[in-house]
Amino acid sequence: MTDLTVSADGIVTGNTYDKYGSQNPLVRRMMGAFERSLDELLDRAEPASLLDVGCGEGVLAQRFARRLGSGRVVGVDVQEASLQAAWSQHRAANLEYRTLAGAELPFAAGEFDMVSAIELLEHVPDAQLTLGEMVRCAQRHLLVSVPREPLWRVLNVARGAYWSQLGNTPGHLNHWSRRSFIQLLRDHGEIVEVRSPFPWTMLLVRV
Repeated sequence: MTDLTVSADGIVTGNTYDKYGSQNPLVRRMMGAFERSLDELLDRAEPASLLDVGCGEGVLAQRFARRLGSGRVVGVDVQEASLQAAWSQHRAANLEYRTLAGAELPFAAGEFDMVSAIELLEHVPDAQLTLGEMVRCAQRHLLVSVPREPLWRVLNVARGAYWSQLGNTPGHLNHWSRRSFIQLLRDHGEIVEVRSPFPWTMLLVRV
């Protein structure tokens, strides 16, 4: 994540902590469980193509591209120099990146078998609008994850972070418990599977 970057749509991205590259044993264990859940849900859905919305530096987009083999993967995110610079380090033959200039996704209806938003929806001003666009572009599935609240903020406070914001990570505009996130996604499709890798909620949804 980049440090408090604000897009033209008012999407605020949060902090600079590289959780995917951390050497902290506890963080590595948490991220291992998170990534295993992603891989298992991806394997269950068997997407032929994938759009990763809010792909950040492209770490997961590259992971998705490897797992899809020759299947098309597109990562999109806001126009931010540090993100575009990082994309050159996370490439694959079947992977491309695009920058977003507005809230609407610049793709045709049903253009991708799966659309993912991993650690994005907590940052967007209008989650329903973003999900509606994702559903429009998806032919079969959504794969989404968000921090599990209030657990996320409690953990921040416990480690001495963001006390003045009561543990809220900078850039987090939306906050969902496991139950409320499931309810949100039920408005957009059938919940196929729910995972709870600590401290996140992750859903595979059939649109």
